[in-house]
Amino acid sequence: MKKVRKAIIPAAGLGTRFLPATKAMPKEMLPIVDKPTIQYIIEEAVASGIEDIIIVTGKGKRAIEDHFDHNFELEDNLLKKGKFELLEKTKQPGEVDIHYIRQKEPLGLGHAIWCARKFIGDEPFAVLLGDDIVQSETPCLKQLINQYELTGGSVIGVQQVPENETHRYGIVGPKEQDGRSYSVSEFVEKPKMGTAPSNLAIMADTFFPLISLNI
Repeated sequence: MKKVRKAIIPAAGLGTRFLPATKAMPKEMLPIVDKPTIQYIIEEAVASGIEDIIIVTGKGKRAIEDHFDHNFELEDNLLKKGKFELLEKTKQPGEVDIHYIRQKEPLGLGHAIWCARKFIGDEPFAVLLGDDIVQSETPCLKQLINQYELTGGSVIGVQQVPENETHRYGIVGPKEQDGRSYSVSEFVEKPKMGTAPSNLAIMADTFFPLISLNI
């Protein structure tokens, strides 16, 4: 079984749910306390053993690349002023290589993943979205990778939601349960009230053994 080294972060969406804040700023760069959302995602990937990340961007997303690039003028200024703690915070995580590719047309999440197929090759990979940020002693992504190493199959994170809110989420239909793990028989996107197969909603982190060449 190949080691899990790579992750895809789709970041080409327009962020319309967050307008007007995202009119001039990518939604992935919206701050949570003192960091942009996408930095939390990358830090989770690094903590989970990911070595290579490809961010799929689109028009108006240059700020993401700038954030993870060196700003020599800023770094020199902080160094001269002795602000070493701030200097460390501004540096790109050294344990991971970050790459970028453009999604030339807004054709959805599946197409964004497909755009990264040459980067992934025949290796297992994770898909990381910024919809959910989970704090855990063992990172959420690492838990998924551990499960993949047990099963060898695709793995997706889920969370319980109130039954009266299932219409707001993608919901899985669990077939069999083994501890905290389920085998899944179906996925239902935003089911009508009262029709959801469970109250287990799909989270942002997803793990696949490979990209199918038949997509």
